[in-house]
Amino acid sequence: MKTLQTTFFFFVFVPLVNTAPSMQQESLRFYEYDTDVTMRSLIQQDYEMQSKDIRKDGTNVSLDISLRLQGDDSERNVPPTKDTNLPTCLLCVCLSGSVYCEEIDIEAVPPLPKETAYLYARFNKIKRIAVSDFADITTLRRIDFSGNRIEEIEDGAFSKLLLLEELSLAENRLLKLPVLPPKLTTFNANQNRIKSRGIKANAFKKLTNLAYLYLGHNALESVPLNLPESLRILHLQYNNITTITDDTFCKSNNTRYIRTRMDEIRMEGNPILLAKHVNAFSCLRTLPVGTYY
Repeated sequence: MKTLQTTFFFFVFVPLVNTAPSMQQESLRFYEYDTDVTMRSLIQQDYEMQSKDIRKDGTNVSLDISLRLQGDDSERNVPPTKDTNLPTCLLCVCLSGSVYCEEIDIEAVPPLPKETAYLYARFNKIKRIAVSDFADITTLRRIDFSGNRIEEIEDGAFSKLLLLEELSLAENRLLKLPVLPPKLTTFNANQNRIKSRGIKANAFKKLTNLAYLYLGHNALESVPLNLPESLRILHLQYNNITTITDDTFCKSNNTRYIRTRMDEIRMEGNPILLAKHVNAFSCLRTLPVGTYY
């Protein structure tokens, strides 16, 4: 006598959880191009972090599709990009206030969803940044345009970005710096074509939160003036700096002054002999890296 065997299948629906990345999770380090960690690897880490939230209990949903499903109304209403005629969140990845437009050959800044906080547009063909690109997006905290072809940034392009803390323009073709927003903590303009005349005398003076300033591999003839007291890291390696003064880092009229926050200054690869300017470093806790003899 045959036994009738019945098999029951249970389907468990696991909802996608829209977890906004915290400031700490998204983190925030702008690595220099001469370090071991590349910008390209950081985006993969971001993707892997987010994928953990949607792969649970054996469910393996395509990350790209899941990100689309999580888009809010503001993302769906974003107009098409200028050069592809595709909606930004179809061409790029939009996730929890972050927009990832990596290596997709766009030639202009794409229209962004409202409430965008983090924009990664690295390794594209963007040549110009206009005032209109960020006129209605005042929530940005981090922008990364590394590895593009930017030659021009309109005056006031970043003027409304009062929350912006981190900005990378590394590996572009800039000849001068734009006016920078007041709350910046990190600014990276490594590997451009910037000369000293392309940096205004008070470009950094009012940036009282600026801690990390990267200007290596440019064409600077002198150290920028009026560096803020908040600076911890200053990279000026491989420029064309030939001289510094006693007031470049210190205060010649105050022999007791100590620049307490400065941890690192890199000046190697410049034609200057630092040993000829020992008084210029009297207020520093550590000597700059560079050629002394």
